[in-house]
Amino acid sequence: MKVLSAASELFPLVKTGGLADVTGALPAALAGEGVEVTNIVPGYPAVMAALEKASPFHAYGDLFGGPARLMRGTARGLDIIAIDAPHLFDRPGNPYLGTDGKDWPDNARRFAALAKAAADVAGGINANYRAGVLHCHDWQAALGPVYSRFMGGPKSVMTVHNIAFQGQFPATVFGILGLPQQAFAIDGVEYYGNVGYLKGGLAAADAITTVSPTYAQEICTPEHGMGLDGLLRARRQALRGIVNGIDTDVWNPAMDGRIPQTYAAGSLTKRAANKRALEKTFRLEPGDGIIHGVVSRLTWQKGMDIFAAGLDALAAAGARLALLGTGETAIENAVLEASVRHPGRIGVITGHDEDIAHLVQAGADTILVPSRFEPCGLTQLCGLRYGCVPVVARTGGLNDTVIDANDAALRAGVATGFQFAPVDGAALEHALARAAECHSDPQLWQGLQRRGMEQDVSWSRSAAAYARLHRSLVKA
Repeated sequence: MKVLSAASELFPLVKTGGLADVTGALPAALAGEGVEVTNIVPGYPAVMAALEKASPFHAYGDLFGGPARLMRGTARGLDIIAIDAPHLFDRPGNPYLGTDGKDWPDNARRFAALAKAAADVAGGINANYRAGVLHCHDWQAALGPVYSRFMGGPKSVMTVHNIAFQGQFPATVFGILGLPQQAFAIDGVEYYGNVGYLKGGLAAADAITTVSPTYAQEICTPEHGMGLDGLLRARRQALRGIVNGIDTDVWNPAMDGRIPQTYAAGSLTKRAANKRALEKTFRLEPGDGIIHGVVSRLTWQKGMDIFAAGLDALAAAGARLALLGTGETAIENAVLEASVRHPGRIGVITGHDEDIAHLVQAGADTILVPSRFEPCGLTQLCGLRYGCVPVVARTGGLNDTVIDANDAALRAGVATGFQFAPVDGAALEHALARAAECHSDPQLWQGLQRRGMEQDVSWSRSAAAYARLHRSLVKA
């Protein structure tokens, strides 16, 4: 069975967030289910440089403002169709933002091109390939189901990784899309008089998925649906939540070349070497007391403003912090100022470094994810894998993947971390106090670590669920 996956980023070729991790890992996982995935992605410089054994697949005289070619080849083991359109994608840096940090002004045109090319390829524009299912990810590819619907293409799946990002543009954009006039309607791309890319994809797709069962419920509510909850409630029968996985070869503490000391669930004492290295990297006072880890974007969504406001209390409680992240200026400044006030207790490294991210998971005692909303979350899955006990808000995929260490769960021997709600300073402080209390009991703490490391955080179950969905659409 052939599936064409359309996305604006794909690990390891181009990545700005978890979307790339998912789209990069799913093809190999689905191969084990007998699903052959081809990935269509914009031809950013990094993609074109990585493409190997490429051959022309199709040529456009004009694709949203200039000539373009579709080139098919391989890159890092992935089957790739790259949209070689220099007028749209031959730009340095972040795929969405210009050098001024603002969205490229032609993003509507750029990602309409991705969706249109995806629908063309899936529908058989090249006689040697036709997909059974077109699977589109997030707003950048969300017009794919719309084009497929109006072009008579194959069945489509629309996966929402974060409904907060919707791709909304002025009504004038509709004129460049090449869609029939009837597509500018309530059951098409029209959204309060404007054009909504994600809205159109949700209306047109044959199936809708999001990245956890709890988030699938949450986005059907006004609180979390970001204005699309009514549409999603109307399409509730087409919506399902499938929890993400992580690449358990990349994230494997027993084989991880990025950390000083490898270890497994049966050799947790070896983690101490990584803790010592973490202390040096973040300039923390040495000791056996609890170290909380954070690897995150420093944003409102991630609850980092609340977390930053509680750093003095965290230090006063005797805990230490190793934080790796970047984001909103006010939050960055707040955590950096806290590190100055509490040298040796709070260590901050701004930016992102994959080696340090692995070290945090391998050396910290907890990994903190205090998000206001979190469709799935991958950081807590890595934490489980590494015996870095998650402390998470009770929302979205965090709720679906971490079992709270309440008294009942501890007695039953099933707890894997700590949940808290609501997302405010008092609840977070209480969760951290609970974690510190458990950490003071080595036997209890190692039980949490081992149970976390025993969890299946791979793509196996999720890939099977996606494969069943794909097959059901083909048979329908």
